Amino acid sequence: MPRSVPSFFVYGEPDRPLDVGFMHVETVMARRNVHLGQVSAHRHARMAQITFWTSGHGTYFIEDRRLDFLAPAVSFVPSGVVHGFSVEPASSDAIVVSVADSALLPIRQQTILPLDAPIMIAGGGGEADWARLGGLMDQITGEYRDNRPGAEQVLSALTAVALTEIARLGPDRAISPVSEHRLLASEFRRLVDQHFRDNWAVERYVAALGTTPHLLARACEQAFGLSVKAFLNERRLLEAKRLLLFTIRSLEDIAFEIGFKDAAYFSRFFKLRVGMPPSDWRASHGDGGTG
Repeated sequence: MPRSVPSFFVYGEPDRPLDVGFMHVETVMARRNVHLGQVSAHRHARMAQITFWTSGHGTYFIEDRRLDFLAPAVSFVPSGVVHGFSVEPASSDAIVVSVADSALLPIRQQTILPLDAPIMIAGGGGEADWARLGGLMDQITGEYRDNRPGAEQVLSALTAVALTEIARLGPDRAISPVSEHRLLASEFRRLVDQHFRDNWAVERYVAALGTTPHLLARACEQAFGLSVKAFLNERRLLEAKRLLLFTIRSLEDIAFEIGFKDAAYFSRFFKLRVGMPPSDWRASHGDGGTG
C-alpha cells in the first residue's frame, strides 16, 4: 500500500487511538460537505466498517477491485484495507457501522462471516433477505442514537447478526486478499491474538509464518501503519485496557495475563503509552464505560 494512502478515524478526520469496544454509526451523507459523494482511497488502521447502501448507485473501490452497485448493496471492509467510492450525493445514502478491532474480537465468535477479508454484495438474495438486513441496520442505528442502558452489548449482538446476514446473502462473494502482504498481515494478526500472552519474540512469529523479518515488517507497516513490535505492544495494551475496564483483577494479575512478570514494568509500559498509570486510568474510566 503506498504511503500516500491516508489512514482516517472516520473519513476526513485524522486517525487516533480508539477506546476499547469502540463503535460508531452514521450515514454516508452526514459527511456530504466533506466528500460530495467522492470518497478517495483511504484506510482505517484499527477499525472495520459495514456500509449498507439504502439508496442510489455508484462505484465502490476495494484495493484494486472496482465494483459497480445499485442499492440495496452492502460491504464489509476489515481494518487496513484500502477502499473508497463514487456516488451521486443527491440520490445516494448508506448506513456506516464502524467497529474497532477490539470490539470485533468477541463478535468473531458470534458470526459466520470471515472477518479477515473484504466482501461486497450488490444484487442477489431475495427481497426478504435485504429487508431483514435493512431492519438490523435500522436497529443498530437506533441503539447507537438512543444510547440506552445496555446499548454496548446490544450493538455488539446486533452487529454479529448483521454480519451473519451478510454472509448468508453472499456466501461466495468474499474478495480474496489481493496481495501477499495483505494475506501475511492477516495471518500475523490471527497469530498475535493467539500468542501475545506468551510473550513471543518477533523471530518466533517470523518462523511460525514462514516468512522473513523484512517481509513481515513491510506487511505490518502497509496493513496497520505500525512496526511489528508496535503492533505487538498495541495488542498487549488493548488486552490490559479490557481487563482494567471489565474485571476487578489486580495489576499484578493483569501484568501476568498479558505476558509481564513484573507489575512495575507493566505500569511503566502502560504509562508510557497512555500517559497515566494503569490504576489511575482504571479509576478515570469508572465502572467500564468505554465511550
